Amino acid sequence: MELDQLGNWQRTKKCGELRAEDIGNEHILMGWINTRRDHGGVIFCDLRDYTGISQIVFATQHDATAFMKADGLRSEYVTAIRGVIAKRSPETINPKMVTGEVELHVKEVKVLNTCNLLPFQISDDQQEVGEKTRLKFRALDLRRPTMQHILMLRSKAAHVIRSFFVNNGFFEIETPVLTKSTPEGARDFLVPSRVNAGRFFALPQSPQLFKQMLMISGYDKYFQIVKCFRDEDLRGNRQPEFTQIDIELSFTSQEEILKLMEVMIAELFRETVNYRVNLPIPQMTYAEAINTYGSDAPDLRFELPLIDLSEIVSSCSFKVFSNAIESGGIVKAIMIPGGASFSRKELDDLTEFAKIYRAKGLAYVKLKEDGWQSPIAKFFTQDEIEKINVKTGAKVGDLILFGADQTKIVHDALGNLRREIAQKTGLIDNDEFNFVWVTDFPLFEFDEDEKRYTSSHHPFTMPNQEDLEKWEFDDPSRINSIAFDLVLNGVELGGGSIRIHRKDIQERVFKLLNLSEEESRAKFGFFMDALEQGAPPHGGLAFGFDRIMMFLSNTKSIRDVIAFPKTQQAACLLTDAPSEVDKEQLRELNISIRKAKT
Repeated sequence: MELDQLGNWQRTKKCGELRAEDIGNEHILMGWINTRRDHGGVIFCDLRDYTGISQIVFATQHDATAFMKADGLRSEYVTAIRGVIAKRSPETINPKMVTGEVELHVKEVKVLNTCNLLPFQISDDQQEVGEKTRLKFRALDLRRPTMQHILMLRSKAAHVIRSFFVNNGFFEIETPVLTKSTPEGARDFLVPSRVNAGRFFALPQSPQLFKQMLMISGYDKYFQIVKCFRDEDLRGNRQPEFTQIDIELSFTSQEEILKLMEVMIAELFRETVNYRVNLPIPQMTYAEAINTYGSDAPDLRFELPLIDLSEIVSSCSFKVFSNAIESGGIVKAIMIPGGASFSRKELDDLTEFAKIYRAKGLAYVKLKEDGWQSPIAKFFTQDEIEKINVKTGAKVGDLILFGADQTKIVHDALGNLRREIAQKTGLIDNDEFNFVWVTDFPLFEFDEDEKRYTSSHHPFTMPNQEDLEKWEFDDPSRINSIAFDLVLNGVELGGGSIRIHRKDIQERVFKLLNLSEEESRAKFGFFMDALEQGAPPHGGLAFGFDRIMMFLSNTKSIRDVIAFPKTQQAACLLTDAPSEVDKEQLRELNISIRKAKT
């Protein structure tokens, strides 16, 4: 087919914009042929662009030349069409389409480009296509209406966010992409310097220190929708490069930050998906979240709390329970209303699930009319049984699941188990957005592998001053921080803190992290100097923009909300990156490649 040039044609309407008021007017539409239907003397085509679809009619009475040309049209041909808008006959009106009352009667058609055989059909948006195929042919995948809707929603969300911050007196300031490698957190992506041989930049995991420096510079309110990079294992919904909504404020408090951010979140959900977030968003401490739900990111769309039975069973004859408590552990339970109907296989499956989180097993009790039905029932006195029933609230027909081990293992196993049960039993309302702020995080976590304390958030988080004075030398694990996370449906959307703005406090934290004065000076000397140059009290927060978009788009994969994502092997199937580079490039960078050990 001979292709046409666009020439002086200009599009006058987009495909999804035709309405009844356009009847009788001549318009030029441009887009892709979505489908083609030959009815003998009439050819119908659906023309598609990102706004929607319009029905196009080729007939000899409209234009014989155009009708003959339509015989060669195929799906995904890029086409420009000039014609008159007409009302559809009553029996052909399509109420499911916004353009369904009208059609375009073609006077002239220009075929701007053809299309080869495709690996999947764009017109069939419900077609199941493997993710590898979608990522390899990403330009085609992004042409599908579902993906176009997601990326247009992402664009709108970014606009809402920017408008909110600008309207609230924030300055959008860009921070460097080439920066200094940081020792804490995930591995950095390193960039060799050609000019400074043997030295490396790092791609930022976060603009953390730069945004704090901006507060020291007196800008008061900063925000940025910024790319960040982490060279880490890509389990689940992680990407090596991701986007975060980054903010920082001076002369602020935790209360001010939380109030401002929840107003922003409410506006974002209202403007994009017309969902009303109830404000204020409730708050709970880290300790409350862990003790009640076994997670610092609890899903509150359902109940199933963890119930502490340690005191009741500490002296019971069931050694799994009593030994766990004697060795410093705990015994907790989940009560599932109506769970006595679970089959043995379902209970075995739940036991295997708990073992994923290092639980050695899972004891259970079914409450029947004649009492407990369980392999462990014989180990408990009637008094202990009654106390457990009362504490858990269990009644006939219910199920109690027990976890007994070290505290972290019990919380991890039961915390994940409660969500697994809720999903299997239909307790979760998938149309609900349930937000909660989690506050008062521990300042440190103890790394068993490195045998030292690491930062729960990052080393620039302000400790609770009373805790610091009390526990600095005795038990740093008991020092809480002025830190907070926003959790939605059991997923952390983002977190922040009040920052350390005094050098003496920052030095004490570095010391507790086992960083020597020489190390901290080499890695953070520029920042330590800035803290002595009039640093105001300040704090901030960062949200994962990609995670937020997953909720707004109602998609389960983070790769569906990013235009050109990487695979779980950190590769781009579209461009075949990462790839080898020329030896000359390596020579200029003073880099030699050695064979990887097998």
